[in-house]
Amino acid sequence: MLPKTLTLYRPIGQKEYELIRDSGFRSFPPRLATQPIFYPVLNEAYAVQIARDWNTRDAASGYTGYVTRLEVAADFLSAYQVHTVGGASHQEYWIPAEDLEQFNQHIVGTIQVIAEFHPPTKS
Repeated sequence: MLPKTLTLYRPIGQKEYELIRDSGFRSFPPRLATQPIFYPVLNEAYAVQIARDWNTRDAASGYTGYVTRLEVAADFLSAYQVHTVGGASHQEYWIPAEDLEQFNQHIVGTIQVIAEFHPPTKS
């Protein structure tokens, strides 16, 4: 019997996309020293908003935003609280960087890329 899962989303930039691709779409890369928290979000619209409106304007994201979707074992996530960080739809888990390897081990299936955004072209 498969474990009960929750669907999460993660907006990412180009470099993170490449590292996830290199993992066979099985895991997220370790956080940088300046990234103590990993923030998967609970709904697609919020992930799209970040990928489209922020990542495409951010040099560190390669001016590209992707939205990933993944299934994570619900029993693992039960140890973490959901945080609302703006409007009611801006909900996310705050996974400490030191827990990311365990988080990756609780991904069921693969990480799917469901959207890609680039800055508007200037004419």
